[in-house]
Amino acid sequence: MRELEREALEDLIRGCAILGTGGGGSPRRGLELLYDDLEAGRPFRVITVDEVPDEAWVASPYMCGSVSPEGESSSGVAECLRAFEALEAFLGVQFHATVATEIGGGNTAVALSVAARKGIPILDADPAGRSVPELEHSTFAVYGVPIAPLSVATPRGDLIILKEVASDERAEELVRSVAVLSGNRAGVTDHPLKGRELKRVLIPGTITRALTVGRIVREALEVGGDPTMTLAEKGGGYPLFQGEVVKHSWEIREGFTVGEIHLEGQGDYHGHTYRIWYKNEHIVSWFDGEPDVMAPDLICVLDLHTGEAITNPNCLEGREVGVVGFPAPEVWRSERGLELLGPGHFGLPFPYRPLEENPRIV
Repeated sequence: MRELEREALEDLIRGCAILGTGGGGSPRRGLELLYDDLEAGRPFRVITVDEVPDEAWVASPYMCGSVSPEGESSSGVAECLRAFEALEAFLGVQFHATVATEIGGGNTAVALSVAARKGIPILDADPAGRSVPELEHSTFAVYGVPIAPLSVATPRGDLIILKEVASDERAEELVRSVAVLSGNRAGVTDHPLKGRELKRVLIPGTITRALTVGRIVREALEVGGDPTMTLAEKGGGYPLFQGEVVKHSWEIREGFTVGEIHLEGQGDYHGHTYRIWYKNEHIVSWFDGEPDVMAPDLICVLDLHTGEAITNPNCLEGREVGVVGFPAPEVWRSERGLELLGPGHFGLPFPYRPLEENPRIV
């Protein structure tokens, strides 16, 4: 077990926002939430999956909804805490730890805050290794672990327990509908499971990885280095593009933030174009009109000068950005993983090509 202090929390949320691929909630609101917890004297403790007793229960608290512009909405921790405690009461257990539903600046912070407020740790693991748009986009679904029972709490005071659902896809439809009817936000807690099951289904070490990514960017800035290139070189990524945002359009569609970012190249990329389509998170990109990188691999858009992640829909026209790619965790490259989070799931008319096999960038 280890405890995270202020600088480590800042590195962690910075890294979570980068690995969040444009989604995962607001890192600014996430940090504000954690600062409040620190001021209240609540410790943040992290444990590995090996430290969870076989019979201990864990669960994933998070916010479900569209991605909001900065300055809108809130962290949603109150709804997530209500949902978390409601599921404890329904099961008649006390959860030993929280599990972040994804790696993202907002949702990882929420899982940390719920843990701190309950006096329990968060696991150094998650079921995504990045941020993802839909409830069924999890390694729980890959391995057939039921999402139910699950709880949903809305900012309007509603509290729902779903004892059973037909499938993860059906859970997505139901929970997303509740969120849409509640200002596009709802607190959820799902996938209650025991410690003996964790090692089989979760991606280990993802909190540590996000903390490392955030630290790489901070240390690059401290010595006046290029944060995006340093991240690619030291963080196991690939530089994809550098340029100016010349067009960005988005809308809320069926509870998701859907949009496109168009870039014109600068530096080594002068004369080239880049386009990114997202559904909450970045899903696919095109270089000079040709498919370039696609989910489940990570497409991360960073401010060219600060290295901070730019979350959707906050990628404003005129901003200079760098785009860095990371290979997806191996579980997402399995047959079932690609069914859930590959190009075909999003109706894209081309097969998945691993990032590191892209002849343009290797």
